[in-house]
Amino acid sequence: MKDTTVYNVRVIERAMHILACFDDEHPERGISEIAQLAGLPASTVLRILVTLQQAGYVERGVGGEKFRLGPRLMEMGLGILRRLRVRREAKPFMVALERRFEETCDLSVFIGSELLCIDVMQSRHALRIATTPGYRSPLHCTASGKVFLAYLSPEQVASVVGAALQRYTEKTITAPERLAAQLAEIRACGYGIDDEEFRPGVRAVAAPIRDSDGTVVAVIGVPGPVERMGGERTQEIAAVLVEATGDISRRLNEPAEGHACSVA
Repeated sequence: MKDTTVYNVRVIERAMHILACFDDEHPERGISEIAQLAGLPASTVLRILVTLQQAGYVERGVGGEKFRLGPRLMEMGLGILRRLRVRREAKPFMVALERRFEETCDLSVFIGSELLCIDVMQSRHALRIATTPGYRSPLHCTASGKVFLAYLSPEQVASVVGAALQRYTEKTITAPERLAAQLAEIRACGYGIDDEEFRPGVRAVAAPIRDSDGTVVAVIGVPGPVERMGGERTQEIAAVLVEATGDISRRLNEPAEGHACSVA
């Protein structure tokens, strides 16, 4: 096979490394910080940032000393989300789930080693679990993340989450053997639960959406305050959610056309 790196353009590679320096924890960075992370001279970083700024891919933060990702990238990202068929097919079910249970309903995909939210129907309750498209969360301690992990091989799980499972709350599972046991339970019942493992006071249930060969391509999650997500209600939501994601999976694997939503 021909070595495709012969087509690489060095300055574009550098620009991509610079853009990759920004994330949720570091939405703004200074030139020297970016230079250190990207392994580039500060003068080179500045020239590339100015070029990216002129095209709208980055912008200066408040005060002008730091940079952050710009509106052009947001427009491109939202355009990709709008084109995802799984999002279109899931939308009516998410609307129906929120109306029925009055809890936030989110749709996520597996990106790298994280969970990426691509759509949300917010609960109408004043006390609700709020999230937004583009929000990233860990896999081992969220209902949706564990559903993705449940259908990977043990070797893939180890590669994705690593040996050290970060603790977020007192209930976070940090022992790999306990996580493996819970993933087996998810495979057996068809849905996953996060019992205050990522955020205190939040319980969530999630179920998978699959493509034609059974691969999990997205997950719908329903998080809510523990006060409203008791055992019986969580089980009720799980049963309806599994049916809904099964219907979405079937729709994904049929020619795109109008279908009725099964959630009443």
